[in-house]
Amino acid sequence: MTAGSRPARLAERGLGTVLGSAVGDALGAPFEFGPEGAFSARFPRPGGGGEMCGGGGWDPGEATDDTQLAVLTAESLLERGRLDLPDVFTRFRRWAAADPKDIGLQTEAVLTGGDPWDTAAARHFQVSQRAAGNGALMRAAPSAVHFARHGREATMTAARRLSALTHGDPAAWEGTAALHELVRVALTGADPLTAVPDTLSALHPAHRERYAVVLAPDWHPDQATEFNGAVWPCLGSAVWALRTTGSYEEAVRAAIDLGGDTDTVAAVTGALAGAVYGLSAIPARWTEPLHVPLPGFGERVLRAGDLTELARGLLAP
Repeated sequence: MTAGSRPARLAERGLGTVLGSAVGDALGAPFEFGPEGAFSARFPRPGGGGEMCGGGGWDPGEATDDTQLAVLTAESLLERGRLDLPDVFTRFRRWAAADPKDIGLQTEAVLTGGDPWDTAAARHFQVSQRAAGNGALMRAAPSAVHFARHGREATMTAARRLSALTHGDPAAWEGTAALHELVRVALTGADPLTAVPDTLSALHPAHRERYAVVLAPDWHPDQATEFNGAVWPCLGSAVWALRTTGSYEEAVRAAIDLGGDTDTVAAVTGALAGAVYGLSAIPARWTEPLHVPLPGFGERVLRAGDLTELARGLLAP
């Protein structure tokens, strides 16, 4: 590898992470809560086209709350020049108040409850004791790209802090931290699957065993004991999709075919596969119709080019 090619390859993978997550989200949205195999039943031939079909209340190529919150995280990081948690929370709250098409029940309760940014999620968890959804995992692609250059400890710490804004259960923090680290490894050009053992060792001991089960090489999503809207089977399903396929397109197809929370599982898979295979591996027929409305922020609608510029900013030193 020449000296000049390393930054180019990092950019290719970083852009692939952000765009890959958004594309997975938009592809999976129309199939949410549907049966297994619904995507391949409708589009049996890979590369056949028409997959950005819309449906279920979503326009063709329209990204959901997964990508909307990811964009707000990215814009806060770039505009504030640092991890400003109160600012991220304020943006999230403004978005939630604008009646978005989709918002997780847990995230909605935290953002609309009126509690301060630093206690809202913890207070919700104290009352509900249920806060291990995948709502922080789904929006992690931009922060994973941004903090990767600072190393494992820094990126995992940032992931935990961002996750804790809306999710009071440490299980959600650890899953998001694991995704950050796997993306970081992929951005270096290494295989994130070989980094799973080291990633597990960096998780909090109380949650290590749970993630070790779903990230094991022989684990299959059919073995999940919880719905894939929970953080650990969601991450496990994304890693399984990456492990059992050989391209970005194959990985995302496999993720959506699992059924259930298809937009988020595909968004997480898309982030990982995008980091591994790079932006050029994402079919143009999927990026061209991609668009991300931002409720609460005027009439703004971001396109693939806008996401690309965001990702370039996140990669900048």
